[in-house]
Amino acid sequence: MRKISLVFAAALLLSAGNVFAIEGALKAKSPKAKICNQIERLLEERSGFNLGDSDELYAVVRFMLNGEQEIIVLSVETQDERLEGFVRARLNYEKVADQNLKEGKTYRVPIRVRA
Repeated sequence: MRKISLVFAAALLLSAGNVFAIEGALKAKSPKAKICNQIERLLEERSGFNLGDSDELYAVVRFMLNGEQEIIVLSVETQDERLEGFVRARLNYEKVADQNLKEGKTYRVPIRVRA
């Protein structure tokens, strides 16, 4: 009887893992995931920006798209003013490759910059 419950628990864990893997794959194809990947690529080049004493810096970027599919940064919610300036400089008026995002709609994307 004990072996049956162990087998059942193992099967339950494996099936739950598969559900989360499928859910992650579906999210990766969503429009928000595409813009997150593009913003990540735009922020990878950090020439002239260092983290100082921190290992990581966090921010939440609110932006919208204009008629020419360019990012317009509305706000950068962070404790570090240098990070705010860096994010604004790197993202403002950059063209978006994803055409599924709506012009004029506000989007929020969390950002984490690591050393």
